[in-house]
Amino acid sequence: MFARLLILPIWLAALAVPSVFAQSQASGLAKATFAAGCFWCAEEAMDKVPGVISSTSGYMGGSKKNPTYEEVSSGATGHTEVVQVVYDPTKVSYERLLEQFWINHDPTVKDRQFCDVGSQYRPSIFWHDEEQKRLAEASKAKWGREKPFKQPIVTPIVKAAEFWPAEDYHQDYYRKNPVRYKFYVTRCGRYARLDELWGKLRH
Repeated sequence: MFARLLILPIWLAALAVPSVFAQSQASGLAKATFAAGCFWCAEEAMDKVPGVISSTSGYMGGSKKNPTYEEVSSGATGHTEVVQVVYDPTKVSYERLLEQFWINHDPTVKDRQFCDVGSQYRPSIFWHDEEQKRLAEASKAKWGREKPFKQPIVTPIVKAAEFWPAEDYHQDYYRKNPVRYKFYVTRCGRYARLDELWGKLRH
């Protein structure tokens, strides 16, 4: 978290953006929610998948309504950073999104991801219906058998709670601030650790 605070423009106002996930109510679209540590990085990973319509950084799993980044990053609200995805199930399956999630986080730790430490960075799969729950559990069981590393998988699968979009300056951060973003992921050791865990499965 320290590295991220260093590179955030401190003068930016914490203005919440309206949720774009009304799109998921449109005909044929669906939504999925994942926590994979830094939501900037989760957005980048999910946006690479053909069939993803949009991804929004936000917060889930806590007690406070409409939390701010500062409140969540303190660890006091119980939220974790998430990315909520709107996707076209005729072009990409939920199973494919699950695969992207697994190989883009460290499933061997609970309350941290890479250099970011605290329950606000805990990884999770948040299911929105019983079918997503079933598929998520099957996916976790599959990787439990086929994982290319020795440590056990501890990433939980939990029911989705209310989603709170993060402030506007967090949205599409990797696109809007590519230099700062590259500095963060490199300093945090994210890709190095992912390659260590997943190897060729990521490339």
